[in-house]
Amino acid sequence: MRLVLDTNTALSGLLWGGTPGRLIDAAAIGQVELASSAALLAELQGVLAREKFARQLARRGVAVGDVFDGYAAMVTLVLPAAITPTITRDPADDQVLAAALAANADLIVSGDAHLLDLDRFLGIAIVTAAVAAERMVAAR
Repeated sequence: MRLVLDTNTALSGLLWGGTPGRLIDAAAIGQVELASSAALLAELQGVLAREKFARQLARRGVAVGDVFDGYAAMVTLVLPAAITPTITRDPADDQVLAAALAANADLIVSGDAHLLDLDRFLGIAIVTAAVAAERMVAAR
């Protein structure tokens, strides 16, 4: 199963674990494949470097670069597909859609209402981390 995680889902999994963390752990051992784009990785790197996450990184005993590099190493990098602007309320979310289309993803995983409200994008289901985890278990 190939997944594209939006930035907030990836951030949540990397810093707090939980269900998004289970998806990242599954990718680390080859149970699922994660795909991303340079734009999504750049956004993640910028968000990880925000001061408000410094305490959580320190609590986990990791540096921004180590967390980012570990995630970047496990994703398949894709060149985003050209898409028609889709999410007018938050155009940056189109980057997630473009990466998923280019990756031929099975699922887009997000907690973002702008994405979840779409439900599907050109045949790709848009689901929460909990739904993705359920599907991952069912696919085994």
